[in-house]
Amino acid sequence: MSQFSIICSVYRGGTSRGLFFRKSDLPDDIERRNRIFMAGIDSYNPSQINGLGSGTSHTSKVCVISPSSMKGIDVEYTFYQIGIGAEIVDDTGTCGNLMVAVGSFAVDEGLVPVDFTDDFVDITIFNTNIGKILRMQIPLVDGKAKVSGDYLMPGVTTPGAKIIIDILTPGGGKTGKTLPLGINGPVKTKFGTYNISFVDVVNPFVFLDASDLGVTAAEENSELSRNNLLLEKIELIRRQAAMQAGMADTEDEVAGSVPKFALIMAPQTYVTPAGRIIQKEEVDIVAKMVSMGKFHRTFAGSGLYCMAAASLLPGTIPNRFARKRDGWHEQIIRIGHPEGIAEVRVSLTESGEDVASVGLDRTARRIIKGELYIPR
Repeated sequence: MSQFSIICSVYRGGTSRGLFFRKSDLPDDIERRNRIFMAGIDSYNPSQINGLGSGTSHTSKVCVISPSSMKGIDVEYTFYQIGIGAEIVDDTGTCGNLMVAVGSFAVDEGLVPVDFTDDFVDITIFNTNIGKILRMQIPLVDGKAKVSGDYLMPGVTTPGAKIIIDILTPGGGKTGKTLPLGINGPVKTKFGTYNISFVDVVNPFVFLDASDLGVTAAEENSELSRNNLLLEKIELIRRQAAMQAGMADTEDEVAGSVPKFALIMAPQTYVTPAGRIIQKEEVDIVAKMVSMGKFHRTFAGSGLYCMAAASLLPGTIPNRFARKRDGWHEQIIRIGHPEGIAEVRVSLTESGEDVASVGLDRTARRIIKGELYIPR
């Protein structure tokens, strides 16, 4: 037999898409399991034409879900970033968008009890990548995760049912500290010395003043992605920052998926690729994100959480650029990204020195469920 099959679902969560598996359906052997992931997405080809990826970082993803034995936790899951034209299965970081799809999957697969007469169900989920607890409110219809609704989120052109998600004590999941390098820190590369903020909230991020690399909000991502010198500078800064934060001993050991990188700008007026004019009064901060060596079409959910949190932490680069408003201890941060505006809930601890929670509203839907065929 030339191929074997395994039960798999494809979900969109936020602005990401990935393959979803029950842990019990996968082999225990890690190498064989990883081959299933890479063949399913097709990590071997840059176009991913022979699998279900589409050649982008936000569609080359896998989630593995199981019931949890932890007290007070309904389900737990692990996220994997899959390589594009490279044999990579990376569980170093997580995906802030696919989190909501994990909640939908748990409902659709019967991993959590629901009442067919209820309009929503509250779920508690543990993410093994960052060791954090997620609380979600999943809307229901006929005992399944509701898809249709009137909530329109940036990056998705059709509205859907709103899923509410909050991440508790989100700091330090990968490095042990929300600010492993302090408020700011210098990073030196062959191109010069750069002042960065390294913030570890949900996923660790390196934040840099965009003007330090000559970038504004006006450039299209396609233009920036062709700037090889710019991308080289960003990658060297990212790798040096990771080593200084204790995530790796050498540049070669730095994971491709984390830390991620974002260029920060003050509120300003700009135009999206679809022609929408974003007025500077509509946003509190503007940013462009780099993931897996490419400028992100929108902005990763994990990055939205991290940057919103950093915008409240005194002295960080995002905090320096973000619009200040009353009630700064607890706030909704409006982040301007290439395709629109995302609103993120943030609350600090009583001391104001760390992050108590971050929250975001997203939509999700199951696209297909069936047998995924894997070449032997």
